[in-house]
Amino acid sequence: MDNQSWRCKLGMLAGVLVILTVPSWAEPGRVFDEVFEQTYPLPFGGRFALGNVNGTVVVDGWEREEVEVRAVKTARNDPAELQRVQIAVDAQGDRVAIRTIYPKDDGIEVSVDYRVRVPYRVLLENVQTVNGAVRVRRVEGAGTLRTVNGNVELLDGAGLFSARTTNGNIRLDLRSLRAPVSVPREGPLTLEAINGSIVLALPAGAGAHLDVRSVNGDFHSELPIVVEGAMDARGLRGRLGGGGIEFRLRTVNGGIRVVTAQPSI
Repeated sequence: MDNQSWRCKLGMLAGVLVILTVPSWAEPGRVFDEVFEQTYPLPFGGRFALGNVNGTVVVDGWEREEVEVRAVKTARNDPAELQRVQIAVDAQGDRVAIRTIYPKDDGIEVSVDYRVRVPYRVLLENVQTVNGAVRVRRVEGAGTLRTVNGNVELLDGAGLFSARTTNGNIRLDLRSLRAPVSVPREGPLTLEAINGSIVLALPAGAGAHLDVRSVNGDFHSELPIVVEGAMDARGLRGRLGGGGIEFRLRTVNGGIRVVTAQPSI
C-alpha cells in the first residue's frame, strides 16, 4: 500500500480515536506518553500484521472476533515529538494491518509499545519490530515473528511459526503442529538467531524433520531424534517421530535446544 493510501486512512481514523496525553515527572528528565486505543473487527482465521520500529510488541489470543489495540507512544523531553510519530491502521474484511510511521528526518526519540489482542485462531502475516521484544501468547495458526534487537517468544501456541532475531533469544512453545488456518507456506519453518539461543518446545510424540546448525554453540534434544545424513559438532539433520514439517534451526553465537512442551493449563 502506498504512502498516500496510508495517509488517507489516518485521516479517516482521526475522528474516532481516543488519544490521551499524560506527562510523567516520576524520574529525572521529562517523559511524555500518548495512548492510542481502538478496536477493529476480525473473524477467526483472519490475517493480522504489525510493523513497529522502537518498542515492544505483545500479542495475546482471545475468544473474540476483533482486534483490540493499545499502543503507548513515549517521548523524552519534547512532547511535540509524539505528534510526529503516527500509528496507521488498515482494517478491511479479514485483515488488520498496523504500522508505526516515523518522519524521514533523524533524531526522533519516541518509542511505541504495543499490547494487542487478536482472535486466537489467526494468521500472523508478519509481526515485527526493530528495537524491542516480540511476545505472542495463546494463538493457534501460523506466521512470522521478527525483531533485530530483542527476544522473540511464542508461548502456549499451536501451528506453524517462524522466528528471527539478530541480538536476542528465541523460544517457541508449540502444543500442536496443526495450523487451523489457511497457510500459504513454502519451504521449512526457520528459527534463526545470530547472537542468542534457540529453544523449540514440541509435544511428546511430535513428528517433524530438523535441520540444525550452530557455529559457536551446542545442541541438545529431550526428544529422541533419528539422525539422517551427516552429523558433526555444529549440527545435524534428523527426524522426530514419523517426520513431517521441517524446522530449520540456525544460530551463530548460542545454543539450540529441543524440549518437551508442557500441556497448557
